[in-house]
Amino acid sequence: MKIKFYTGPHCSLCDLADVELAKTSVFSSLTVEKVNIRDSTDLYHHYGARIPVLKREDTNKEIGWPFDSADLEAFLQ
Repeated sequence: MKIKFYTGPHCSLCDLADVELAKTSVFSSLTVEKVNIRDSTDLYHHYGARIPVLKREDTNKEIGWPFDSADLEAFLQ
């Protein structure tokens, strides 16, 4: 499964989200593309106050912070 991980520079919450994502049972089968929202004005305006956000490419569903590994398990099923 392909996931977009919307993040930003020096984002401590994004670091925490990365740890939670790594705890999931499906982590090894994920393709995670980190996207720096500062690289796009549109992304910055859409996600600026919401990062970290994970988005499934197959369903376009998103989960935003705060979440834990149990929340992510449900999101990734």
